[in-house]
Amino acid sequence: MAKIIEMPKLGFDMAEGTLMNWVKAEGDKVEKGETLAEIETDKATVQVESSESGVVFKHLAAPNATLPVGAPIAVISAPGETVDLDALLGGSTTAEEKEKTEEKAPASPVSEPPVGQTVEPETPAAPGPESGASVKASPLAKALARDRGVNLAAIAGSGPGGRVVKRDVEAALETAKSPAAVSSSAFAPGQDRALPLSKLRAAIGRRMQESKRSIPAFYLTRSIDVRDLVKMRRQMNESREKDAKISLNDFLVRAAALALRQYPNLNASLDGNNILQHGDINIGVAVALEQGLLTVVLRNADRKSVEQIAAESGRLVRAAREGKLRNEDIAGSTFTISNLGMYDIEEFIAIVNPPETAILAVGSALEVPVAVNGSLQVGWRMKATLSADHRVTDGAEAAQFLQALALFLEQPWRLLVA
Repeated sequence: MAKIIEMPKLGFDMAEGTLMNWVKAEGDKVEKGETLAEIETDKATVQVESSESGVVFKHLAAPNATLPVGAPIAVISAPGETVDLDALLGGSTTAEEKEKTEEKAPASPVSEPPVGQTVEPETPAAPGPESGASVKASPLAKALARDRGVNLAAIAGSGPGGRVVKRDVEAALETAKSPAAVSSSAFAPGQDRALPLSKLRAAIGRRMQESKRSIPAFYLTRSIDVRDLVKMRRQMNESREKDAKISLNDFLVRAAALALRQYPNLNASLDGNNILQHGDINIGVAVALEQGLLTVVLRNADRKSVEQIAAESGRLVRAAREGKLRNEDIAGSTFTISNLGMYDIEEFIAIVNPPETAILAVGSALEVPVAVNGSLQVGWRMKATLSADHRVTDGAEAAQFLQALALFLEQPWRLLVA
């Protein structure tokens, strides 16, 4: 029996999404759980899995169409099934809507790529700021160019048929960073340039404004002795390949998850007059992208080893930067860690990410002079600042959480046996 696939709700505050690309063409077989399409939300471009098995009978939305959550985007049927679209959609497919859909649909079917070759779908790009000519470009390339203010008309495409693909835009951005490119840039000193907000940047603004307006947050900072942790990490990474090395942030995720077991109010949300303590500990980790910060989610972090956290974190960061995230990769965090230590930031305060109760802001692990038994020595210290919602927790409980976190990091063997 034919089933309607709707624009999914990929986050509690998502109202609409843009269908960037169909991964499955009309007539393709699809299994439940297979990637059906790529949808851009205000947070990221997400690979959406099919909720049904069968054959893609009909696309109800064209690439680059922006639709509200719940709008029908496709029909999946059994092989060979005859489908009455008007009856299935409740008569909503009027002649006018059908005409609009046909106008948006590609003029000709996309040819199958050679075996082993991945081809980004072709879509006409908006005219560049310096040229009125239409440019063939993939949706990902078009979105990246729009967010970074790149003129697509000035880029030579390396994709099939000369279309501009994501790697071409990235190469142009790298070239623009060189001294020669800077000196010849049209954006000279003394000139203003207006750049449109990306969906991600606009979403960050809305969420953070909501947080600052509605959450009575307080802040606690603790300096943590990480000498043994730095030593353990170095020893664990000695025999590991570069791509498999464990970061200090992986230890932090594990330590925070174990501390949250002891203080569930920090792993909670405010639900009306109730405090909802979450049964799962899903740690959100902020990833820096060109468009802004995106939070990816390490699920059940308290039940995973440091090695498992490192492997999953690496996969999520790569997927975020390649635009290959799934909905579960970015939704459902219950506590967030924002680590700016790699940028040589010693200490900062992060804004609580609603509906969560708290966020941990972590700075660099530094060699600093410390007093030990009346003498001055060189030690390793790292500062961590907890921002927390005073409606759910208080200073004493938050301080105890930081004590538990510090214990795991200062005696890192506990992270391997807990």
